[in-house]
Amino acid sequence: MSLFDFPAARWGGALCAAGLLLFSPALLAQNTTAASATPAQTTISAGQRKAAETLLEVMQSEKTINQSIDMTLAMQVQQNPNLQKLEPEMRAFMNKYMSWASLKEDMVTLYAREFTEKELRDLTKFYQSPTGQKYVSKQNLLLQAGMQLGQRRVQENLPELQRMLEEKMKAQE
Repeated sequence: MSLFDFPAARWGGALCAAGLLLFSPALLAQNTTAASATPAQTTISAGQRKAAETLLEVMQSEKTINQSIDMTLAMQVQQNPNLQKLEPEMRAFMNKYMSWASLKEDMVTLYAREFTEKELRDLTKFYQSPTGQKYVSKQNLLLQAGMQLGQRRVQENLPELQRMLEEKMKAQE
């Protein structure tokens, strides 16, 4: 199957997975500095680690990640009903590698590397505020709406992408 035969629904599935990574607030702190940092380069104090754990708890990261897994799987099955029979295996995989239990330590370290202890406490204060809690309660709705927007945009404009890629491939021949 060539790129040009690739169904638009599969593009949407890829966007769902990307959306999970790009829009989940528990993952937004990751950037190139954090990705390239190693434990030897950054010393994390016990206070920073505790402040990061508290922030992630106040942000309801475990609940958000679990809901994101459920939402991603549901959207995948909705886009491709043939995946329904594979949903238990897909869920097991996601729970093994993307659940809060599997990500918690890495996320704590990530946040502790990116923010000072004071910044983590300031963020915690925000997320404890009514506005912060409203954001926490709406983040999955925003994530889902963002993924649907991205999926719709790709589907609406897929012919243009296909034409651009075909033109590029013809020019290179």
